[in-house]
Amino acid sequence: MSDLDVVRLDPAPDRFCYAFGGREPVLRVRPGTVVELYTEDCFGGLVRSTSDLPSQVCTFPYLNPVTGPIHVEGAEPGDTLAVHFADIAPARDQAFSATFPHFGALTATHATAMLHEPLEEVVWVYEIDRARGTCRFRPRLDGTGPEVELPLDPMHGTVGVAPAAGEVIMSITPGAHGGNMDTPELRAGTTLYLGVNVPGAALSLGDGHCRQGEGEVCGTAVESAMNTAVVIDLIKGGGPAWPRIESDAFLMSTGSTRPLEDAYRISQHDLVGWTAGLTGLHRLDAYQLVSQTGLAPAGNVVDTNYTMVAKLPKTVLGGTRAYDGLHDHLRDRAAEYLRQR
Repeated sequence: MSDLDVVRLDPAPDRFCYAFGGREPVLRVRPGTVVELYTEDCFGGLVRSTSDLPSQVCTFPYLNPVTGPIHVEGAEPGDTLAVHFADIAPARDQAFSATFPHFGALTATHATAMLHEPLEEVVWVYEIDRARGTCRFRPRLDGTGPEVELPLDPMHGTVGVAPAAGEVIMSITPGAHGGNMDTPELRAGTTLYLGVNVPGAALSLGDGHCRQGEGEVCGTAVESAMNTAVVIDLIKGGGPAWPRIESDAFLMSTGSTRPLEDAYRISQHDLVGWTAGLTGLHRLDAYQLVSQTGLAPAGNVVDTNYTMVAKLPKTVLGGTRAYDGLHDHLRDRAAEYLRQR
């Protein structure tokens, strides 16, 4: 008989959050619990056709809603919260993307002042075929261009905990607490490690993407409401300074700030320190190993802070396992949950 504790969280429309910190929990769970939850898309479900321009149907600051906060019993500042993504599935048969007049990597923004005209606001509709695991790109502005069927690769752009020192940070902003990192690495099968800043951690997540290229260049992915299941666990102590990610094949560190090169430095610095701590290597030896074997995919280059990921293959660690193999344990728990669902 399974000892899995499974709870469901379906927030009412008025119970979504738009910031990390400053909110009472909507759910309390014990470590080891599987939480099934619904997340709304970054438009709050208000973009439903190509005529629904986000600037007209969405109201600032009610963008990028997250589900939560979730209070994890026993979590205290300085601990490590582990969030394993067991399943992420689109909740609708359509998803949306858009260009915004003052948002994205290749247009003028409030922080990148330019004299040229802003980009045109355009909405793209993606048809989701959940049975085949695809979404379909259709060109909007050139009828002669090809349609392209793309594989689904669902992930969550925004996951985090309450920040330290009572700070409240909008959900669109990534930082040391997590937030809107927009890295495609946060897909099913991965474990996210977050440093706990307040009692209970106050975990929230949202911003589901059916797929997203690295960097999220235009500012939006294939945005979708999601039905997601996560396994939540707790490590006493050892809270990382920045969010870390583990998959079956890689260890990853993140950094979120501006300019982009400093986000890169933060992620690489954390990965070097993590590698040294796991292997017993001198810091400069770890620096050398990361330099010759690491990867550096971009999370986002469009948000209020940019996010970079430093990625190291676990094959170079000589069999050493992070967090005493917690990722493997949570992966097994997730597999048990999926078998029973």
